[in-house]
Amino acid sequence: MEVLQLKYLVAALVYSFAGIIILLVSFWIIEKITPENLWDQIINKQNRALAMLASAFMIAIAIIIASSIHG
Repeated sequence: MEVLQLKYLVAALVYSFAGIIILLVSFWIIEKITPENLWDQIINKQNRALAMLASAFMIAIAIIIASSIHG
């Protein structure tokens, strides 16, 4: 019984790390294809609209990743 629990724990960790990596890579791609530097605009220039757009993008990608992992 304990082997099954360990298997599920390892699977959850692997899928979590895979999801985080996919999320970071997708944000990096969006960062590269936009004309402005998103991180600079959000942090240094306090662009709240762009921060909301970036957070909505991350939430949307996270939902897509979670639903694809869940099946």
